Amino acid sequence: MRRIMVAAVAASALLPGAPAPAWADPPAPSASAPPPGWSVDHKTLTWTSDRPIPPGDAAVEFWSGDRLLGRAEGAPDLRTFVLPGSRPGKLADLRVRIGGKRVDAAAPRPARRRAATPPPATPALPPNPVDPGVKGPYRTTSGEYTLPSVQLKEYPAPVEMQAVVVAPVNAPGRRPLALFLHGRHWTCYSGDDLNSITLDWPCAAGARAVPSHRGYLQAQELLASQGYVTVSISANGINAQDNDVPDLGAQARSSLVRMHLAHWADWSGSGRGSAPAVVRSAPRADLSQVLLMGHSRGGEGVSRAALDSLTPPPAAQDDYHGAVRWTIRGLLLIGPTAFGQNPHPDVPSATILPGCDGDVADLQGQMYVDATRGLGSGRALHSALYVVGANHNYFNTEWTPGQAAGPAVDDFFSDEPDPLCTPGVAPARLTPAQEQTVGATYIAAAARLFVGGDDRARPLLDGSGVRAPSAGPARVLSHAVGGNRSPVIVPDRSTSVRDGRVCEEAPDDPESACLSGDPTSGGSPHFVPFSVPEPGRYAVAFGGTATATLRPAKAMPVAGARALALRLVVPPNAPATSFGVAVTDDRGRRTTLGTATVTGVPGTGWTASYWAQEVRLPLPRDIRAVARLDVTPHTGGPAWLIDAWGWRPGTPAPRPAALDRVDVGGVTVDEGDSGTRTYRVPVTAYGRLTAHVRLFLTDPATYETKSWVAAIKPGSTRLTVPITVVGDDTYGGDKAYALTAKALRNAVVGDYTGGVYATEDEPMPTITFTPDSASAAEGTSLTWTATLSEAAGDSLYLLLVPQAPASSPELSSTDVDPEWFSAFSGEEPTPSRPLSGTGLQLFTVIEPGTTSATIEVPTVSDGVAEGFEHVRFQAFVFPPDFGDQIPVGTIDGTVTD
Repeated sequence: MRRIMVAAVAASALLPGAPAPAWADPPAPSASAPPPGWSVDHKTLTWTSDRPIPPGDAAVEFWSGDRLLGRAEGAPDLRTFVLPGSRPGKLADLRVRIGGKRVDAAAPRPARRRAATPPPATPALPPNPVDPGVKGPYRTTSGEYTLPSVQLKEYPAPVEMQAVVVAPVNAPGRRPLALFLHGRHWTCYSGDDLNSITLDWPCAAGARAVPSHRGYLQAQELLASQGYVTVSISANGINAQDNDVPDLGAQARSSLVRMHLAHWADWSGSGRGSAPAVVRSAPRADLSQVLLMGHSRGGEGVSRAALDSLTPPPAAQDDYHGAVRWTIRGLLLIGPTAFGQNPHPDVPSATILPGCDGDVADLQGQMYVDATRGLGSGRALHSALYVVGANHNYFNTEWTPGQAAGPAVDDFFSDEPDPLCTPGVAPARLTPAQEQTVGATYIAAAARLFVGGDDRARPLLDGSGVRAPSAGPARVLSHAVGGNRSPVIVPDRSTSVRDGRVCEEAPDDPESACLSGDPTSGGSPHFVPFSVPEPGRYAVAFGGTATATLRPAKAMPVAGARALALRLVVPPNAPATSFGVAVTDDRGRRTTLGTATVTGVPGTGWTASYWAQEVRLPLPRDIRAVARLDVTPHTGGPAWLIDAWGWRPGTPAPRPAALDRVDVGGVTVDEGDSGTRTYRVPVTAYGRLTAHVRLFLTDPATYETKSWVAAIKPGSTRLTVPITVVGDDTYGGDKAYALTAKALRNAVVGDYTGGVYATEDEPMPTITFTPDSASAAEGTSLTWTATLSEAAGDSLYLLLVPQAPASSPELSSTDVDPEWFSAFSGEEPTPSRPLSGTGLQLFTVIEPGTTSATIEVPTVSDGVAEGFEHVRFQAFVFPPDFGDQIPVGTIDGTVTD
């Protein structure tokens, strides 16, 4: 069922974070030509990159202007990406984004650059008195264990149970446990360059597995020296298969984490004797004191593991069925994905946002802070750490060139040297060693605060404006919500604003948007959408120098607060910008608090640098409640208030609220041969409260998305979803009508995607090729015809891959039209080489309602007597949902002089 959902998501942009077009009538095809690298055939878009794009954590998205068309599927050549079922609108405005970053060749120059020179240097932050990056007193020991692989739901290949352990030597008593989970990376390699990498599992004969789980040894060694037992687990089997499930692997990673924790619970108790040798050589782990670290999709995975540990999933959708015998005290996330935007608000977290992230470039991990507001008890601290000059990959040594066992790359890319992020050009760009030291230091800071309860580490995480000396020259900025904070202004529809405006963070109308301009270049992590439009998310925008007056719906209590903390955004690289701040209490007394000063985060057009910085102003003790906040910009530039809080020092123990768990279900139905039907989709809440969630429903036929707030009472609630499924007797592939959910109040959301899945009940037409063996004179085209046994109701996609022919010599890259070769291979034709040794891949579409398509290989005349030259192609067909390819035979050709 989920496979169907993923296919429709690729075609219709239905996953959260994907704004769906809302056309009443499909537009007529554009007569304009597509930009370089694009090809369009009926409803199919294909984009070929001019450089390899290895598998990463962020999705490859196709856009038409500011409208997201969908998430594209990549071909094995690492350059070709295909999106079926899309209506592209204006062909001249097609764009490609990966993690919010525009990567296609036609990106306009102004959108690519915001700063032509390095951002100005700023004074170093003062050191924190306690430095968690300092090595502890214990020697360490290390080793690996491998357990039998596990079978996860909807993952055909078993997933490995492998980990590297680093532990202290002679540490007394039971020791806290830190578990690490890497993100999505290629899984196998057989050589030294990117041409040898694959996303297979298990690896093919002769290939080696990428040891991503060994990439955090520096952080493991540091924590082990401080008395932690550490384990870093491998998830290659999930990485190779997670694009085939709607949540992109979050639930599977959660299950894998909890399976390892269950083993550690056994090994720390009566099952000690059966533990692997490296575990027996380590101190017993204290499972009541667990820290989880996740990188990239691993970050979303450990966040889901924390949620699933506090509110277990329905048994039918989970792969772990044992008791929860551990307590997760906190999370440290590095460049995480947040496709579901569903953090647990009562599990403390710190999220590293790499300023030069070239993979999850929109820094959507900010949602592990912002999306917790108003959901839980508010006592758990949620911190964001913006690391200037850090990329995505170098936090893991196995993803770092010069350190990795296999091929590795710098994920940051720009077509010209970038003054902030290009190594060797940008003074602020961190070296791999510096970046890995930052990661280890702040992992240790999170452990010290969340697990060790040492409040002296809190200022490194909570916006107090200090640094860890052991992190070296790295500039790490922080802000936080939760902890000892009480809300003063969290903008919503009830917030009254004068001489400013309440703006929308994720609208479909640019007039109401907080941040205008090209949404495919730069941007703000605070405004990353779950869906577009996403009502209910607001900030306050300032412009000019008039005093902006903000009033909450009621006076907000701040008794005991020592300061007013504001999260303020100014444009990247902005000079020191000051704001006068005053409050009026519930008795009408106005008090001037002072001046808040913010300097823009370093940024260019390639970075997401509209990021809020925390500033605090002392709050007199006699102010018991705030009824009005006045903000006076002292310059005329734009600025935004994300929120304002009453703040006091300290870290209260998180006390999980009794939140309901909400899961969106799915209904699988046969399409049928005729007639229409309406179906009901189960949305289930487990708990004692009435859960409030926002539901999003997208119709794949019209691309129209609607949303509404649902109040779900405890127990099982079936919502009536007005979905019409039209039956027919023509093959057209499976279709999905996606229903997604995001928590608003009294709830957390686990399985956030579901809906109605209409399966195709007609067989796919058979495909034949004529002739079996084509011939052509040099300088003309080899031509074949692919014929269907009957017309299909949707597109079928043919892929032809050259193989070594039975006879030689083989047609070469210089025997065919050079422009044609480059368009279908992404390579230059010279030096001359056999076609089977190139990245050539031919994509051909058989359009709906038709029964044939022509395949051509244009040759060139070189005037050299060569005799017969031969070519062979292996043909595959993809169904309309661009699911698994199906081999449909081979075709041969001969070129004569």
